[in-house]
Amino acid sequence: MAREVKKLKAVQINTLPQGTHSDGGNLLLRVRESGSRSWVFRYKQNSRAIELGLGSTLDRTLAEARELASDMRRAISRGQSPKEILKIEKPSKTFADYALECIDHKKAGWRNSKHANQWCNTLECYAFPIIGDKRITDIGVEDIKAVLNPIWKDKTETASRVRQRIEVVMDYAFLHEGVDKSNPARWKGCLDHVYPAPKKVSPVKHFNAIPYARLPEIMLLLRAKNSMSAFCARWIALTACRSSEAREMTWSEVDIESRTWVVPAARMKSGREHRVPLNDESIAILTTLLSLKSGNSDKVFLSKLSDVAVSKTLKNVSYQEATVHGLRSSFRDWCGDKTNFAREVCEAALAHAIQNQTEAAYRRSDLFEKRRNLMTQWGEFLNQQSE
Repeated sequence: MAREVKKLKAVQINTLPQGTHSDGGNLLLRVRESGSRSWVFRYKQNSRAIELGLGSTLDRTLAEARELASDMRRAISRGQSPKEILKIEKPSKTFADYALECIDHKKAGWRNSKHANQWCNTLECYAFPIIGDKRITDIGVEDIKAVLNPIWKDKTETASRVRQRIEVVMDYAFLHEGVDKSNPARWKGCLDHVYPAPKKVSPVKHFNAIPYARLPEIMLLLRAKNSMSAFCARWIALTACRSSEAREMTWSEVDIESRTWVVPAARMKSGREHRVPLNDESIAILTTLLSLKSGNSDKVFLSKLSDVAVSKTLKNVSYQEATVHGLRSSFRDWCGDKTNFAREVCEAALAHAIQNQTEAAYRRSDLFEKRRNLMTQWGEFLNQQSE
């Protein structure tokens, strides 16, 4: 005699432990290690077990799941596929539908709208033409290969980003549809058996940097210019900051008296506030720009000053394919070659995130006073040929 399956109770749905719990009548509740909970309809076809996801418990109650399972059992008794009932009950979303929905949910956690646009643009350009109209459960490894094959060799960095974004969208869709299957866009254990690692195909290219020994000469040439882009290029060199941090700097972030610039977390790549000690030449630049300030604009540099303008000014005086971001590399090389400052002080000056989680958990100080001494010496080095 078959053992009677004990029915689930509505109050249990959010408390049952990880595993698969039967409600009888082909209906299962699956609780994953992550804590997500979804309904599954399991039946046999030609002696083979088949599972269909019925959605998350957040989207469907126990009563609704039982009603749907009942309709699906009746379909089987009529010789129909239960998949047809699921299609009628809830029209399937496509990959493109889930991609746009996923981006909309995630963009609140991104620092700027540019990131959301990049997601949309890369998926619309490379993924949507091939898998955009496909149901999420119909997408397999061959579909992902069809997206990546044309670009993996020649546009490896772009291809890698596309793969990562497809994987995120697929995970998001699987969660909401209650699908329990391997993600075909996953790298480890899946696509790493298909493609060579991105770094082996396209080695990482670092920003061109001016040798630090040439920087005093470059700074001398920049000081001879009175353009806003020249002031900004000098500021970036003196503070070892990123271009966007300098170009978007406001007077409210600067305290000339305490010789400190505080970059808010919203404008930092690390997402954490960064204090920058200002040396003598940095203060001189601020004093000059303050005398030129007009109107109610809070921007230290012109509001429309672009990265291209600053880069062009730097290239004009350096006579080489130097990049503004490369000034940070020049500073770091100087720190390692010409000073005895500890590595963590130099890294803190660049506002680099601490990769070791244990070290990060115990690091409370931003080493500000030690960095002030470092930046003072850096300013003196950059000024040596003008004396």
